[in-house]
Amino acid sequence: MVLWNIDRGKKITGGRINLNRKKKKYQRGSSPTLATIGPTKKKVERRRGGIIKQRVVSVDYVNVINPKTNKAKKAKLIDVIEHQDNIHFTRRGIITKGCVVKTELGLVRITSRPSQDGVVNGVLIEKGK
Repeated sequence: MVLWNIDRGKKITGGRINLNRKKKKYQRGSSPTLATIGPTKKKVERRRGGIIKQRVVSVDYVNVINPKTNKAKKAKLIDVIEHQDNIHFTRRGIITKGCVVKTELGLVRITSRPSQDGVVNGVLIEKGK
């Protein structure tokens, strides 16, 4: 006979199950930094083990690589077109890895993680695809 439902955090009688302990400092994560289109702003954080992370808060340019010529160019961001992660990110203009953005060079798929790497890189999407 089960006397509690751990998934809901309650006993069968309706009482709460108290936590045994709180999370340790090394078990805590951080809140996500969602990069948007705007004047370039970065946030520098010191993480566990002395690691320094640069997080992009907002950005207005992207480093674009053309797969045909293998040349890189800096292009101005115009708009977020498509998101497979979350449909609401498109409306809010949030840039993450895998999203498709409109630039002055054309459509670009983002290949870097702006909130982890501190830079926005992308690959030009061919018009036929």
